[in-house]
Amino acid sequence: MQVPVRVIPRSNRNTLEWEEGAIKARLTAPPVDGAANAALIALLAETLSLPKRAITLIRGTTGRQKIVEIEGLEQVEIIQRLSASSQKKQ
Repeated sequence: MQVPVRVIPRSNRNTLEWEEGAIKARLTAPPVDGAANAALIALLAETLSLPKRAITLIRGTTGRQKIVEIEGLEQVEIIQRLSASSQKKQ
């Protein structure tokens, strides 16, 4: 499933949340040499309990607006796992 992602690099901590039909990702990594992209994939894989190979960056490698392909999950499952993850951290 392809999902839009809005990335905010150089944040205080790594977080993911579902907001207005897209994933909002706050990353501590800077947007230099693909560091933020790698951090995004790692955070998505960890949060969604998927291997990194199941997540592919389709579009937006140099911008804040990205499209990622997440294999093996539907939108409802993604939203559930993101909300469960954010509740655990609070």
